[in-house]
Amino acid sequence: MPLSEETTRALPTLHEFFAPGGILARSPLPYEYRPGQLQMATAVERALTEHRHLIVEAGTGTGKTLAYLLPALRTGRRIIVSTGTKALQDQLFFRDVPFLETLIGDLHVCYMKGRANYLCRAKLAALRSQPILSGLEEIDQYRQISEWEKTTKTGDRAEIDGLPESSALWQKLDARTEACLGTTCPDYPRCFITEMRRKALESDIIIVNHHLFFADLSVKREATGAPDAGVLPEAAAVIFDEAHELEDVASSYFGLSVSNIRFEELARDIDAMLRGKEGADKLPALTQQLRDRARMFFAGLPMTGDGRQPFTAREEFLETAGDLYLAVRTTLRRIEEEIGGLKDIDESTGLRKRVVRLRSELEFLLESNANNMVYWMERRISGGGSPVRGGFHTPSRNTFLQATPIDVSELMTELVFEQIPTVVLTSATLTVQGGFEHIRKRLGLTEARELVVPSHFHYEQQALLYLPPEMPDPRDPEFPSAAARCIERVLAITHGRAFCLFTSYSQMRDLYERLLPVLDFPILLHGTAPRKTLLEQFRKTPNAVLFGTSSFWQGVDVQGEALSCVIIDRLPFAVPSDPVVQARMKAIEEAGGKPFFEYQVPEAVLTLKQGFGRLIRSLEDRGVLVLLDPRIRTKRYGKTFLASLPPYRMTETITDVEAFFEKDKGA
Repeated sequence: MPLSEETTRALPTLHEFFAPGGILARSPLPYEYRPGQLQMATAVERALTEHRHLIVEAGTGTGKTLAYLLPALRTGRRIIVSTGTKALQDQLFFRDVPFLETLIGDLHVCYMKGRANYLCRAKLAALRSQPILSGLEEIDQYRQISEWEKTTKTGDRAEIDGLPESSALWQKLDARTEACLGTTCPDYPRCFITEMRRKALESDIIIVNHHLFFADLSVKREATGAPDAGVLPEAAAVIFDEAHELEDVASSYFGLSVSNIRFEELARDIDAMLRGKEGADKLPALTQQLRDRARMFFAGLPMTGDGRQPFTAREEFLETAGDLYLAVRTTLRRIEEEIGGLKDIDESTGLRKRVVRLRSELEFLLESNANNMVYWMERRISGGGSPVRGGFHTPSRNTFLQATPIDVSELMTELVFEQIPTVVLTSATLTVQGGFEHIRKRLGLTEARELVVPSHFHYEQQALLYLPPEMPDPRDPEFPSAAARCIERVLAITHGRAFCLFTSYSQMRDLYERLLPVLDFPILLHGTAPRKTLLEQFRKTPNAVLFGTSSFWQGVDVQGEALSCVIIDRLPFAVPSDPVVQARMKAIEEAGGKPFFEYQVPEAVLTLKQGFGRLIRSLEDRGVLVLLDPRIRTKRYGKTFLASLPPYRMTETITDVEAFFEKDKGA
């Protein structure tokens, strides 16, 4: 059961826990009193007690996890903690909470991921009776999953070590809402989602990630009045850790996305779940027609190459190729009518809802003109691909039609800040030039207390920021060769032990190919293995150098000498041709603002702070940061970047970099 009032009173006060000589000081961990940690914990407790919102930038090393967990527990009420990544979820649940329990006793905490992470027992049973397996790889995965299902208590796919992220079989077996039969399912009492809900209702702290939080909010928003909608129970407060990611995640769930994958999955599920059912004899021909027409529709979209592209010519597309769209829509309507005519078949209700939803979303994407939406297309190359003879897979291209809100601030205000009594936003990177104005405006957070907690680290002694002189502008054709020479020289001084972080995949590949023949250090390249695998290799390989793009800029924690240098190629401005960025900049301009200074610069500042934040992760860490982009010194907006960074010692002299590492040798 959740904490009682008596148990709440038995918990230590914040001072008893965090102060010098307190419970934390007597723990087995190496301890140094952190005034900022107690300051943050006090602010969080006050916000929770007074039902106020709070925004806190807590520098790396503050110990912010404990600074919000203990105040949350002391309320005696149910609190949701939402993180930016599954990695931080794991850290909270498997490391921080057990550590806290060793100090204050057992806690009622549960861990929830999105439904796609959990096995649906009904789907597994259906697949046993009607196997639809493609190649040796899927057959082997099916055996693994079947054996695991007999013993697992959670149904979480993370327990299966050998299951690849891109497993096509898992997509046929996961517990996503679209195919859920709810209380009519024969496996409902043993359902992993049902069990997860039950644990959440009995917990004081529910640890989720932003994607699950907003997916759940989206489901509840669409199913107004349905008591069982979503999986998250009501909570007295929500604490968003890594809150700098909220706008992007919220945008994806407040928008719409229709892809060729959804058509394939719908057709597949109709075939599997209604095959042989009375009155369903016309459906196999209709699902095959849907597959064929969907392929023609997505092939006919006016796309040039891969990646994100605006879909501004929707009316022109409907005039010239509208028959492709009408054909798909007509087939969806026919399938909807056929499924609607089936009697006493539990699976039909959910499938019909999926058909209706897919049709209505497709209509919205092609025909609506919502003012606050930007319409765009994206073609992604998937590594999983389609099965071919022998069980091997080739890369496949999947196409997505999207509608994304240009501004989520009103939606966030209405659905989050006005509905939840206390919302705490925290991250190491929320301020620009020391203020929260940018993040508050983007998220619609009007009424909130603010707190900036300085890092516990000694950046002036631990880190040196090197800005190499005489570097050309990144847009200059000479920049790549100059960047390669500079990186080679710096890595010779640091003996590898570096992250080289890039703002685009093509720039990373270019510098990788230039440096591969001349570097004597082991080089790891983003994209050649899963991120987790690359990080493990980096930690274990002496003098390694990792070349990475966006996903290595944040959520990566490598402590110690293995990472002694972070090199960033250029200021991380968002690509101005990206449809969502373009629409947001246009909206700011039309409102009389200056989009470059009001949107692009602040967003790039937060990203740069994240990238540099990979270097110093403990009081013992020392290292050099390198920014190859001269615009931080030569452009007026460069002052905004420099004023927003921690107080690193700065230099433009390579001999200072050499001296920094010579000091290590003499120590």
